[in-house]
Amino acid sequence: MKLNPDIVPFDPIITQQDRHVMNAHKSGLVWFSGLSGSGKSTLAHQVEAKLYQKGVRSYVLDGDNVRSGLNADLSLSPEGRKENVRRIAEVAKLMVDAGILVFAAFIAPYEESRRFVRELMADWPYFECYVKCSLEVCEQRDPKGLYRRARQGEIKNMTGIQAPFEEPQHPNLVVETDQCELNSCVDQVIDFLNRQRLIILR
Repeated sequence: MKLNPDIVPFDPIITQQDRHVMNAHKSGLVWFSGLSGSGKSTLAHQVEAKLYQKGVRSYVLDGDNVRSGLNADLSLSPEGRKENVRRIAEVAKLMVDAGILVFAAFIAPYEESRRFVRELMADWPYFECYVKCSLEVCEQRDPKGLYRRARQGEIKNMTGIQAPFEEPQHPNLVVETDQCELNSCVDQVIDFLNRQRLIILR
């Protein structure tokens, strides 16, 4: 997107590195992508809770929460989904600059949108976590009743039913929530963050 030439970003006094030193950990964005019901939000919030106990400053950007405010004007059409991801990516980038470890839990069904996020975060720590779970198990869980309503025709453009989910081809981490218990999934994510040196937990 081309910036208005009259807009000149201000150079900050306090840098991202300054905040890393203050926090004693790095910031970054981990994007949890997967079908509805795969456990993205549950996993992200459980990771956040465990890191909070260790003094790590993190925050979860959750799909439904954001669509209740910032993105309340967006539909579930392909265009609306892409704009949803774009806005979230820009917000997450600001939060990463603020020194926070950000977890974005969004379906992000299109590779084009996920590629946009990767390119936007090219100069920042960014990792894609594919929360892998079969459609069958997601439908069995169906915590919000969305799949049932989609099968009955009450919901249109439901990802995995009427709309596609383009499976991530090269994620940084794959967590199979239909194969592992929640605690094991949380440990996988935290171990990954340790290996990436975003956090250092003993």
